Order: sequence, then structure tokens, then C-alpha cells
Amino acid sequence: MKEKNTTKTALHPRNAHRERYDFPSLIGTQPELGKFVGENKYGDLSIDFADPNAVKELNRALLRHFYKISSWDIPDGYLCPPIPGRADYLHHVADLLAKSNGEKLQNGEEIKILDIGTGANCIYPMLGNSIYGWSFIGSEIDEIALDAAQENLYANPQFRGKVTLRLQENPKEILAGIIKSDDVFDAVICNPPFHESQAAAEAASSRKVKNLKGKVGKKLTLNFGGKSNELWCEGGESAFIQKMIRESITYKYNCFWFTSIVSKEEHVKELILALKKARVADRKIYDMTLGNKKSRFIAWTFLNPEQQESWKKRRW
Repeated sequence: MKEKNTTKTALHPRNAHRERYDFPSLIGTQPELGKFVGENKYGDLSIDFADPNAVKELNRALLRHFYKISSWDIPDGYLCPPIPGRADYLHHVADLLAKSNGEKLQNGEEIKILDIGTGANCIYPMLGNSIYGWSFIGSEIDEIALDAAQENLYANPQFRGKVTLRLQENPKEILAGIIKSDDVFDAVICNPPFHESQAAAEAASSRKVKNLKGKVGKKLTLNFGGKSNELWCEGGESAFIQKMIRESITYKYNCFWFTSIVSKEEHVKELILALKKARVADRKIYDMTLGNKKSRFIAWTFLNPEQQESWKKRRW
């Protein structure tokens, strides 16, 4: 009998989620997960990934089991992030910083990261601090989401003084109004709204649910949730990232690397043109796998080699 392959080889080598979910161990850590776990049609233990409550409980188990995050919640309807994919982005950002520092991984709270659109889940700051010890500032335009993110931080004392949240008061801005003149960030991370309209977001969600369940009910339930500003914006991710690129020119000396996830490969070419127009000193593209789909993130810096060397001596 052929043994099942248990390793998700597409994930980053340091990702704790390269193995298939060990549900007995996760239930041992988070007993509440047990009521959502059963055998799938292949005879394997799993959950119904079309059930938002099951997905949320799985996240709680993963966060507690792997990252010692004992309490985590999000308001109904807000984005419930897939933990393995979120961790993957952070591991690749760690590689990006390491390549700028003689291949030495950067650990510790002196490394400062700005998370654009941290969401109610506050997942990137919590994971990034848990894995690498980095300090974070998270920005958010939604006050309800910001309050929920703050509750997650309050509930886990290890993040006290390590993660700070800022309200973006102007929803038309991304970096402006968040980055202060004396701020210094080793990297900016961003997971922008993918879709260009609510209709496009709902169509994508319908396809996802149909793939998971084989059908879509009369009332669409988003298994990973998501409010409008989390899922779509005018012009979609390409317009969002291009605006982020334009704004980054103003803050070229406040940050070493600016980065953003790019969900759709067809957007890469136009983003590279935007970076050329912005006259960046260097750019990179990292391929990733988020969930069951191929993805990537784009990175750019305005610092020339001499300025990069000065940054390293001053901060690292």
C-alpha cells in the first residue's frame, strides 16, 4: 500500500505547517476543535472548510499549538485568515531581510515591521512577533476591526509593548497618515484587497464554496469571512499596490523594504512598470503558495547599496 505524502512541499522550509494537520494533537491543545473534526470521503480526519465556525476553531488550535497564542477571536463576518499562508509570507520577508544582511536571519524586537491593513485578526503582527520576535505597528481603516485586534493583543500579554495599532483616518490613503517623519521600518508588509468590486469578491467566494462543497446554497456563507474593505477596493489589488508604490516615494528613507502580496500573476508586469516609474533602487519578486493557489509578493527599496550599508550599520 502506498503511503500518503504528508508534507506540503510548496510551503517555506521554516513553515511549521508543512505537514498535514495532526488533528488529534490539535484537539489535545484545543478541545473545542473536536466537535468540528470527522472523517472526510478519503477516510482522513478533517473539518468542513466551508464552515466558518470550523475554520475559526482550527485557527484557534493552530495559534495555541504552534505559537502559544492562548486567546484569539474575530467579530462575525470579518476575515478569518489561513494561518499557513500568512506564516509563509513572514518567512519569505525574513529571507528578504537576511539577504540584505549577509544571509543572517534578523530576530528580535529591534526589527520593526509595518503591517498595512492588519485587520480584526491582527494575524501578521502576532505571528511575526511569535516566530521572529519582531516589533510591529499595524494600521487599519476600520475602527471595529482595530478594536478587535486590540482585544486580541490584550488577551495575550506577550505582545504588550511589541505590537502597536494605528487608525488610518483617511481611507483614501495607505502610508500617508500612518508613517510618521521619525518612524523607521525594516519592512512594510501588506495583503491588499484582491478584488475590484463586491460582485467580483462574491463570485470568487461562490467558486471557492462550490469547490469545497460541490454546490452553493441560496445564501452565500464566506468560510473565511471578509468585510468589503478586506476583500475589494476600486481597481482591485493592482490599483491598491500602484498607489502604495506612489506613496512610498515620500517615505523612501523611512523604510528599507516595501512589500505587498500580489494575488494575480497578470498584475506583475504593470506593477514592475510602476516601480520603474518610481525609480526604485532595487526590486524583487518572491513566489509563494497560499492555501491551494500560487501567489507571490513584490518587494522594492529606494536605498542604493551605500545607503543600505549605512542602514545595516545603524540598525542591525
